[in-house]
Amino acid sequence: MTIANRITLGRLALSIFLFFLIIQKTFYFEIAAFIILIIATISDYVDGKIAKTTNTVTKFGAIADPFADKVLVMACFLAFASIKSLNIPLWAIFLIIIRELTVSTLRVLAALQNYVLKAEAAGKFKTLTQFISIYLILIILILKSMPSPSKEVKVLIYKTASLPYYLSAAAALVTVISGIIYVYNHYKMLKHSWGEKKDV
Repeated sequence: MTIANRITLGRLALSIFLFFLIIQKTFYFEIAAFIILIIATISDYVDGKIAKTTNTVTKFGAIADPFADKVLVMACFLAFASIKSLNIPLWAIFLIIIRELTVSTLRVLAALQNYVLKAEAAGKFKTLTQFISIYLILIILILKSMPSPSKEVKVLIYKTASLPYYLSAAAALVTVISGIIYVYNHYKMLKHSWGEKKDV
């Protein structure tokens, strides 16, 4: 197994750890979760960079790397949804999960036909939107859990009370749109995988 793939698998493990840290709803656990989120985010860049510079890009990596990103995103949003004070809409989480599972399935179908579906601009923008939302929501959660917060922090908490709802809703909207674009761009491959290819 290549170094890049090992890092990708490590990110999958971090996602599980991150989920359990967030749902503890404790200030210090949330700080630890924030640090792990940073490490996981950096690892996403590092594994791709290593794979390219060492010429060790593999089919496994092409599928596992984006899959690890999706698991990380879903782990965070599911953990956030379990915390009532954040007021995360379940419909947004549902849409994100459905989209991510659909695209992951498409990648597997493509791999079975020796196609490698590369990341697209819409997908990259989607990932950026998701991670910005996750970082901001986690920061808000940390502020809410602060022991003996100052008056300024209390005011900030009050002003950002509804922000997690809108951040997750925006992330869900962008996620669904990028999924529609993805399916549209690879419709021919889908028809082929479903056995709808016509004989000429």
